[in-house]
Amino acid sequence: MWCAAFLLLAASLSASLARPHLQPLSSDMINYINKINTTWKAGHNFHNVDYSYVQRLCGTMLKGPKLPVMVQYAGDLKLPKEFDPRVQWPNCPTLKQIRDQGSCGSCWAFGAAEAISDRLCIHSNAKVSVEISAEDLLTCCDTCGMGCNGGYPSSAWNFWTKEGLVSGGLYDSHIGCRPYTIAPCEHHVNGSRPPCTGEGGSTPKCIYKCDSGYTPSYKEDKHFGKTAYRVLPDVEHIQSELLNNGPVEGAFEVYEDFVLYKSGVYQHVSGSLVGGHAIKILGWGEEDGVPYWLCANSWNTDWGDNGFFKMLRGSDHCGIESEVVAGIPK
Repeated sequence: MWCAAFLLLAASLSASLARPHLQPLSSDMINYINKINTTWKAGHNFHNVDYSYVQRLCGTMLKGPKLPVMVQYAGDLKLPKEFDPRVQWPNCPTLKQIRDQGSCGSCWAFGAAEAISDRLCIHSNAKVSVEISAEDLLTCCDTCGMGCNGGYPSSAWNFWTKEGLVSGGLYDSHIGCRPYTIAPCEHHVNGSRPPCTGEGGSTPKCIYKCDSGYTPSYKEDKHFGKTAYRVLPDVEHIQSELLNNGPVEGAFEVYEDFVLYKSGVYQHVSGSLVGGHAIKILGWGEEDGVPYWLCANSWNTDWGDNGFFKMLRGSDHCGIESEVVAGIPK
């Protein structure tokens, strides 16, 4: 008995020794990932950032308040091998958009605002094409959490049904009622944006009015959800939801290697846990026989695959299938 326990301990020790402890964001970690020939490629996305900045980006509190379950999937529905909503609904431009949350842990608000924007377009047959304001959600939802210091995706969707959300584009876009006010930061060594630090400052104030010169009024600009719900942590249920209603918000555990993602199907191979992160899940497919979820991040287009990434599908990898939330527009 003792011998078996010793062998088990020895095996686990050799496994942990085989995976070296590497400095986060380092070339060593990139080289290690690319050398072990996993399902994805790593590279530098953030060249001159503090590690505290990366930690701040992961502002989603996992295992938060639960929404009621919505069951969409009927077993007789034929699910395609791959699905990309950008092809399915070409007249909805927000499906192709990548946003930038800046030095603020507002991913929980971004994932929701992005998917809500898409769904407003999809469910109106492209008659309503609007960028929903992440700023409005981030700053005015008191029940969602702590603003730039983290929040709950489920509460964000609930807020949409109860209080509604106004329009608002990217930083300095002057689009919509309340555009995002936190500046993108510079991921690269030379650039015009401010440096990326963990000192993101406080959450902007909730203002119940639109930027000057924008009409209609704040109250008139509100878009409401009819329902908010969670999707069962089951591949076919999530696929059915995406196919029928459009993108959803998902949340997962981010490890240090994810920050270095460039292409391929991500699965965790190196580094420690950074925190919880929310993203938009758009569709699915297979790459070299590896099943994936197609996702949009909110770390600008110079991160990953032009801002998008693929995540291993079917094994609840990093919890990606456990916290899917969505809703239907009014």
